[in-house]
Amino acid sequence: MREGWDTAQVCENGHDINAYAASMPQYNAPRCSKCGAETITKCSKCSEIIRGKYHASGVIDVNHYKIPSFCHNCGSPYPWTDKQLSAAREYVRESERLTDNEKGILERSLDDLVRDTPNTPISVLRYKQLVSKMGAAAAEGLKTILFGLLTEAAKRQIWPH
Repeated sequence: MREGWDTAQVCENGHDINAYAASMPQYNAPRCSKCGAETITKCSKCSEIIRGKYHASGVIDVNHYKIPSFCHNCGSPYPWTDKQLSAAREYVRESERLTDNEKGILERSLDDLVRDTPNTPISVLRYKQLVSKMGAAAAEGLKTILFGLLTEAAKRQIWPH
């Protein structure tokens, strides 16, 4: 087996189907068994493969595969990233405890919570301030949508334990 990235197969909703889609195609599936969505192995914008597990000679990888949020080639969000961000934005818009201005601030902050950017720390601060106004149940609902998508740094700052 040669060294390098394997191809991942992921459903359009972000469920991991096969992190070894090129080297072990017998485990590929046309649809997801969890949600029924179609599966993909390439970026819809640039057609570059979705990176799966990395093959290194003499190394047995036992680490869990983390599905990428963005294409490593063109930087575009994958379909599951777009869907989760859209769901989070819609969830924010449904909040009865935030003003329209606060909803807009929180919606715009979401983009910097899923990427490590210079604006991520200020977006974390805004998220914490505004989500606390939404109430505990709403905050938990938003966490459910975003948890797998947020950067590790943002997660640690928002939910430190």
